[in-house]
Amino acid sequence: MKNVTITLDEDVVRWAKVWAASNDTSVSRMLGEELRKKMLAEQHYGRAQKRFLSKSPKPLKPAGTSYPDRDSLYER
Repeated sequence: MKNVTITLDEDVVRWAKVWAASNDTSVSRMLGEELRKKMLAEQHYGRAQKRFLSKSPKPLKPAGTSYPDRDSLYER
């Protein structure tokens, strides 16, 4: 484990201390857990993005056909 020094506004520190005390934890542990959640979410997103981009694109319509024109789509 490494120690890190951060700077927070006084009202944020006050709120964090109250929250941590009411949740039976420390501000340090609370911040560590939140940063870990953010890191894991980013890693999951990156893996999902790689999986998506590795797949071949699928055509939206059969080859040789055209998309309908705007007027036919919005006839009323």
